[in-house]
Amino acid sequence: MNSAHTELLPLDFAGDSRVWIYQASRLFLLSEALEIEEMLERFVRDWKSHGTPVKGYANLFYGQFIVLMADESATGVSGCSTDSSVRLIKDIEQRFSVAMFDRLNLAFHVKDKVQMVPMAQLPYALENGFLNGESLYFNNTVQTKDELAEKWLIPLKESWLAARFLKPA
Repeated sequence: MNSAHTELLPLDFAGDSRVWIYQASRLFLLSEALEIEEMLERFVRDWKSHGTPVKGYANLFYGQFIVLMADESATGVSGCSTDSSVRLIKDIEQRFSVAMFDRLNLAFHVKDKVQMVPMAQLPYALENGFLNGESLYFNNTVQTKDELAEKWLIPLKESWLAARFLKPA
């Protein structure tokens, strides 16, 4: 399923470019988003792997997701360069008092907004009709540019959550 976010992806990056998605526990304020965008631009400009510049991309999507991308057809991303990206995200966490590594907080696209649902509350949300199998889920496990374009925003019934939380028809 494609969405507006695909228009923001760099055209000159290979489809197998590596992707990391960090989901914030809340929507960033506009002033915070502007500061984060500057931090991301600076990071990408200076991102290196063993002294060689990384062909990188970073952006804030939906005011709540930081997406980092590295086109490894030019330069491979080493452990040190990955560590530097994690440090950036931890800096953002501290600076803006937001959680960026909470994998138990699920994000859905509901009524043109990002809605956060703790995993423990998902059964309740389904039973009470807040969410259903067609609800769009942000699948933050995508690993490549192509997957980001095609499989990031998917119906809940097509996600890994379906087997755990949806009752068979």
